[in-house]
Amino acid sequence: MFDVLVYLYENYWRPDACPDHEQLTRKLSSAGFESDEIQEALSWLDGLATVAECYTGEQQQSSIRVYTAAEQDLLGEESISFISFLESAGVLPPPLREMVVDRASAIGVAPIPLDDIKIIVLMVFWSLGKEPDTLVLDELFVAPEDRLIH
Repeated sequence: MFDVLVYLYENYWRPDACPDHEQLTRKLSSAGFESDEIQEALSWLDGLATVAECYTGEQQQSSIRVYTAAEQDLLGEESISFISFLESAGVLPPPLREMVVDRASAIGVAPIPLDDIKIIVLMVFWSLGKEPDTLVLDELFVAPEDRLIH
């Protein structure tokens, strides 16, 4: 599923630039993705659109997040630390953080690998038509061992 999401991010600059589900399914199928993987990704994106409607209207821009034991098990320490890092850097406000946690919960894998959380964060920004700043993109795409230290 994550390969489909990355493909969509790379090929469609915003969700409204994507064709309807039927045409998109055909395009993804012709790009080599399996039918079940496509349906899973499209269903996940539908959920993201629904969650985006709920959280984008929220005005609360500061809050403290206490993760439940189930969320801690689901996300894992590494992913929670990464989400907290993005929050403390001021690039992931509470409403977007909640979208990330919601969409991570929809995956059904525990703990979610950090690389998958990074894709979820990217897709949350994408779903809102926002492009993360360069430093966030670097954090999402460049492996720590590949970074140049100046």
